[in-house]
Amino acid sequence: MEKTVTIVSGLPRSGTSMMMQVLEAGGIPALKDDIRVADEDNPKGYYEFERVKQIAQDQAWLEDAKGRVVKMVSALLLQLPSTHRYQVVFMRRKMEEILASQKQMLVRKGEAPSPVSDDKMAALFRKHLDQVEKWVAEQSNVQVLYVHYNEVLAEPRPQMDKINRFLGGTLDVDKMVSVVDRTLYRQRDAKPQREVK
Repeated sequence: MEKTVTIVSGLPRSGTSMMMQVLEAGGIPALKDDIRVADEDNPKGYYEFERVKQIAQDQAWLEDAKGRVVKMVSALLLQLPSTHRYQVVFMRRKMEEILASQKQMLVRKGEAPSPVSDDKMAALFRKHLDQVEKWVAEQSNVQVLYVHYNEVLAEPRPQMDKINRFLGGTLDVDKMVSVVDRTLYRQRDAKPQREVK
């Protein structure tokens, strides 16, 4: 794991901050700067590292990321250089919940909602995820584990066991399970819905 960069990725509001907290509890130091502070939408913190957003121009920080875990939104994965090896824990979540959570965040910030309809936004997101999944599959230096946010909340331990195996089998699974907080699951949909691919 020391020679590999561990990345938590997914769409915004797909559970990436929760997974960062889980992996940190399990024993992987998080690469973060705390510039974006915790708020009502993410009361336990965003676990972000601002330099990640400049990955196309600034890749020097990847050396510091070896042996750590860093959060990266899915769109940025395609800009990862082939000079490193990556283990990606990619978060999936019901699309309806992602859209609802993004809307709620805009409301709390006092920003206008997107003029794009939910159906169109969902279609754009699914197309994007298909592109990312295809790209990842073609990269010999990238390993990926797809994890469903909804399944983590429903039954944390089997998911944590799976993540532990993927990342080498040395993590503290009990601590990982203990930080899963179902009280933060606010945009749940009672109807059976198709999950994000």
